[in-house]
Amino acid sequence: MRKASGMSDRTSQMILTVICAVVLLIVAYPLYYVVVASFSDPYQVYAGKTFLFPSGFTLDGYKAVFLNDGIVSGFLNSVKYTVVGTIFSVVMLYITAYPLAQKDLPGRKALSIFFLFTMYFAGGLVPTYLVVKQTGLVGSMWSLFLPGGVGVGNMIIVRNYFQSSIPHDLVEAAEIDGCSKLRTFFSVVIPLSMPILAVMVVFSMVAYWNDWFTALIYLGGKNIPLPLVMRNILIKSSATASQAATISGGYAELNKLTELLKFCSMIVAALPMLAIYPFVQKYFEKGFMAGAVKG
Repeated sequence: MRKASGMSDRTSQMILTVICAVVLLIVAYPLYYVVVASFSDPYQVYAGKTFLFPSGFTLDGYKAVFLNDGIVSGFLNSVKYTVVGTIFSVVMLYITAYPLAQKDLPGRKALSIFFLFTMYFAGGLVPTYLVVKQTGLVGSMWSLFLPGGVGVGNMIIVRNYFQSSIPHDLVEAAEIDGCSKLRTFFSVVIPLSMPILAVMVVFSMVAYWNDWFTALIYLGGKNIPLPLVMRNILIKSSATASQAATISGGYAELNKLTELLKFCSMIVAALPMLAIYPFVQKYFEKGFMAGAVKG
């Protein structure tokens, strides 16, 4: 019986491994294809000659990306918005989730209902824009953060983490030893909540890094982030004068460079998130699963 059971476990593990490998290939190949295409001649790509390795290897696309003032400024803007927005959002999550996790908080149920109400009912785009305009935030980077400063869904996850993963007895012991509530929060709660903090940082960073619609509504000129710059590149069918200055040749070469820019700008936009994720991966699963436990 043990041998049959062991064989069954081994077989099921092999099947799961094969399924995971297939899913990984399906998910990862499009990104790999974009990487390969960014180093390939666009005409070779559209001819179907690029599959696993670059065809007609070239670095012209990346040269044009880093020589394009719009992409460089958009990249720097995205970095600024992502850093500031992530810090702001995580701070707002903590200062709302931790009080709501305390069972002795006066009006706790009413406040929870108030936050939940905003998840399902909102004024919509036009009223939100009018509020942002009347407060003088149009054109300011704070228009990207303040209207949605507290992600209620994420706040509920963090609140559940505080309730289920941080022992209340430990908090009480710290207060008995003379710690104020603020000192307890910084010295006990935050160090114990690093897994969920890493999850919220990743969620916020990805959200702000990929957000182009909010910037399309409230920002303009040189303040637009990289995703919006990429959108403009993908919409345009021809290269701009600044792109034309980086190469020599006719319109065929300009069109070729434009196609290269599409692939290369995708890689430049995705690379920061791909580089950061491995450093927080060990916290990600633990924090997300713990925060998903119903409190």
